[in-house]
Amino acid sequence: MAVSNNITACVTLLTLICAVPVIASGIWFASAQGDECARLARWPVAILGGLLLLTALAGFVGAYWNRRSLLAFYLFSMAALVVLLIALLVFAFAVTRGSGAYPVLGRAYDDYRLDGFSMWLRGYVSDDPGRWEKIKGCLAVSNTCKKLARQGAFVNAEQFYQSHLSPLQSGCCKPPSVCGFSYVSPTVWTAPARPAADPDCGLWSNDQGQLCYECESCKAGLLEALRDQWHKANIALVVATVCLVILYLIGCSAYKNAQAAAFFRHYK
Repeated sequence: MAVSNNITACVTLLTLICAVPVIASGIWFASAQGDECARLARWPVAILGGLLLLTALAGFVGAYWNRRSLLAFYLFSMAALVVLLIALLVFAFAVTRGSGAYPVLGRAYDDYRLDGFSMWLRGYVSDDPGRWEKIKGCLAVSNTCKKLARQGAFVNAEQFYQSHLSPLQSGCCKPPSVCGFSYVSPTVWTAPARPAADPDCGLWSNDQGQLCYECESCKAGLLEALRDQWHKANIALVVATVCLVILYLIGCSAYKNAQAAAFFRHYK
């Protein structure tokens, strides 16, 4: 019985450690989205990690001081939380599977369109006009395009075309390449006599407070940035989930062995 309890205590201690990257991923994801002015699922991962931490702590106390009620609570709650974590991962992979990026001939950066993203992500920036108004206002006062405009490395158009822009910079700070605008500076462009038949071409403005914030390409650039962040966070979450499932199975086995030992000890 004591050996099983010690095993369970070690397992719950390792579970405590595994909950840390889940919390860290949630906090990083929430803080990183501040740069993109978005609030897409900012805290669920961090909250889930906190619940994992508290549950593992309860399991450790139950195993160390032989509190069967706490151990039962730990096993039940951990199963539910692991299932929620797996469901969150499946959802994240499903909605971030497609990409709106497409290469442009002669450009080192990609352009972006909404068509390549999942319906759920497109709905995030299209279904609620008020939400996009808030995001657009935040982008207008952020350093996303201002930093690009201040860069002195772009002496001519060719140097700009060979630069590696972020999705937000490519989608929001310049007109889409298909429009055929002439480069003046990173955020100032001259419209051609007959711009391409793309709705975003008519939405571009050299006004530094407007630029392409109304463009579909800007919404697509935002979704690509969020998608990249989710993929980075998913790496840590997948590793933590696999470890949590293994530790949970070991914990269940140790708990069953302890119950069996107590049963035979009682009748002996």
